[in-house]
Amino acid sequence: MEVSAPAAAQSLAHFDHRLFFEKVLAYGRSHGILTQERLDRLCEEAPKGMVQLARYFGTEYLRPDLEKARLRIISLVSLSLEVQNDGDLRRAAESLRDNTLLSRSKAGADMLKALLVMPQSSHFGMNESKVFNDTLIPKLDEWSFKPAHEYRAELQRRSAFTRQIEAARWFAAQLELDEDELHESGHDADAIVRTGLLALNTKRTEFPEWKMFEKLVAYWNQQLLKDDGRRLALPKNLPESLVDIAQAALDSIAIDVRKASGGAAAIRKLFQQTPAFMGRYYWLEESMVAVVNYDRAVSKEWAKATEGSEEESALLTLFLCIAAGAPKKTLLTEKSAATLVRRLRKNGWQPELASDFIRQNAPFAFAQDYLALWEQFVQESAKTLLSDMDYQLHDALALLRRECQVQQ
Repeated sequence: MEVSAPAAAQSLAHFDHRLFFEKVLAYGRSHGILTQERLDRLCEEAPKGMVQLARYFGTEYLRPDLEKARLRIISLVSLSLEVQNDGDLRRAAESLRDNTLLSRSKAGADMLKALLVMPQSSHFGMNESKVFNDTLIPKLDEWSFKPAHEYRAELQRRSAFTRQIEAARWFAAQLELDEDELHESGHDADAIVRTGLLALNTKRTEFPEWKMFEKLVAYWNQQLLKDDGRRLALPKNLPESLVDIAQAALDSIAIDVRKASGGAAAIRKLFQQTPAFMGRYYWLEESMVAVVNYDRAVSKEWAKATEGSEEESALLTLFLCIAAGAPKKTLLTEKSAATLVRRLRKNGWQPELASDFIRQNAPFAFAQDYLALWEQFVQESAKTLLSDMDYQLHDALALLRRECQVQQ
């Protein structure tokens, strides 16, 4: 059986195992895209790139590291040319003609760095840093030599996790669950999405604790088993990019809750004791409900008093007003600052009131720092603020302008 010339060429191309960079060089040269002058420049650029790569991953003084760097630069350039040009040899050759070898090598490395900081799982708390750091260099070393098809497959896998996590964050934001609480939950993103759909379909504004979750399941079990019952729906404000993920979750919820017939005992057994359902949904532990509610109340009081400012001068102004028994402010006019000093000198002040306010309302992570800031201010400023010798208030006002927020 005879094989036509084009068919033979395609067969040869299929079994061409050269690195993409080598194919691009051959194609570019044979089609006049890469001139001899350009090829000579590539040869001049390569050693510099090799030395940089050898230094980054090891040392430029050892021959094995330099040899590995030679293979690495070819692999990185191959990756960037193949992926960014969709495997089109002509476009890749033109890219190599118009850009330096080092820029194509860096493009390949940047692609891998971006890949390595993408989520490896849709499970919160099981992913690495969102920013590339030195701990990921060994993985970058490993990925530097992998072919483009493995990169594409891993990119597709991690992109799916990224979208699942984005969906979970959207539902968490609708139901007042912050990023730290998401990670502390230790749940999969799909569990957040499923529970979020259940909650939003019953117009709840926060994630349920177990007893409320149990009621939601029982309610939807009854609705879905009735011919004329309500049906679960996607939120109207759901971003278009998340619709397919949410729809898949919605379909799975309908299947799950139909299995939950038989009252509270059956629901508890299904969702808390059946291996296939454990971790499939998310609910707040009862002990956590009180903590979450307290934190939210504290955060609102602090945000209201500080007006969202984190400037030390604004905070000191607020603390001073509290200690003086004056209305809470983070900014004083010259006139109100003078009035505050006169109030202090007439009635005295109670620094412990501000300290108590900080302990009760400041974000836990910063409370000790704010206390130290206030206590230092009290020690250094008390003599000046309460002095009877500063009749014109010059020293006291100068201190407030320096340490607090005074509008001049």
